[in-house]
Amino acid sequence: MGSGNSFPLPIVDYRKRVVMMTLRAPRLVSLLLVVMALSGCSLSPVGTTSSLAATSSTKPLAQWQVYFSPNGGATEAVVRTLSKAKKTVLVQAYSFTSAPIAKALLEAKKRGVDVRVILDKGQKTAKYSSADFFRNTGVPVFIDDAHAIAHNKIMIIDGVTVITGSFNFTKAAEERNAENLLIIRDKKLALAYTKNWKEHFAHSEPYRGRNR
Repeated sequence: MGSGNSFPLPIVDYRKRVVMMTLRAPRLVSLLLVVMALSGCSLSPVGTTSSLAATSSTKPLAQWQVYFSPNGGATEAVVRTLSKAKKTVLVQAYSFTSAPIAKALLEAKKRGVDVRVILDKGQKTAKYSSADFFRNTGVPVFIDDAHAIAHNKIMIIDGVTVITGSFNFTKAAEERNAENLLIIRDKKLALAYTKNWKEHFAHSEPYRGRNR
């Protein structure tokens, strides 16, 4: 091919390279699996739950129910939940005129449950209020007048279950208003609500009757 110097080109046997790569592949896969195992990862087919997700899903999940007014069964749900109370029921309410719920609290007290109710100061002068019912039946009731409005509507049952939402414990909330009620079974959440309840209880005064 001309007078210039020629250099022999190395002959590469690509078949040998393919064989060598094939032989090395299992080692690479094994190494990859070891690295993933040490890092806590796992291989999962598409569409399945990874072991990491499966591990996290074994933690206790909050259980909840939601109800909407009017006539969505919120009052019945509160009464049913109170019927299962065994140790404590802590209540905060802005307005409280529901006879079924007041009766359910009284029944809980008769079973030996520690029932305590905190109401807004407006309940001292309201035309219709369960404050007198509670006081006359021996359910401890207190007035929180440290705020413009004590607008909480909650119940904490046995330190585990929280009842909350916009739903006042009233007949109107059940039959005429647009409201929501949540019943959540979660110990950590109940602990936070209990802490806040105690803070309000610390500055509340025992209810002594109307206009007193």
